[in-house]
Amino acid sequence: MVTVGDKQVKLQIWDTAGQESFRSITRSYYRGAAGALLVYDVTRRDTFDNLNTWLEDCRAHGNPNMVIMLVANKADISHRRAVSTEEGEMFARENGLLFVESSAKTSVNVDQAFVEIAREICVKIDRGLDVSNETNGVKLGYVAGGSKNDAIGLSNPPSRAPDASGGCC
Repeated sequence: MVTVGDKQVKLQIWDTAGQESFRSITRSYYRGAAGALLVYDVTRRDTFDNLNTWLEDCRAHGNPNMVIMLVANKADISHRRAVSTEEGEMFARENGLLFVESSAKTSVNVDQAFVEIAREICVKIDRGLDVSNETNGVKLGYVAGGSKNDAIGLSNPPSRAPDASGGCC
């Protein structure tokens, strides 16, 4: 849960690990997602060089309203940096992506990445994103003591057969 303005936003996060062997499975995660984080390792040039392929997949299999953020990870290891901040910023700018540098090890900008992508999705909702269309990856909900629209769920996980109780998984 993150707070964006006066709204509680519940993020459902799916980590695909960026491995080629999971690529066909990964494509199903894009469908119905409101946002995506494309993460590369600033100490490994190959992870940056593969971004075009992952971005193409994301755009080909995701909805056109999906917010995409480029996250440069391991920014704390400046002495081993193989990709400059400027290169990451330029890639993001050229492709219309949000951008942040982070460090999972030190927690720098990790929360910010999730809050920023949630904030941008909320901006799209405020500008008229059709929240009744599940393919946009947004589900309005309730907060105890509040009203509908006080909570926003950002997710639409891959289809699964309902369990005996009628819910998923």
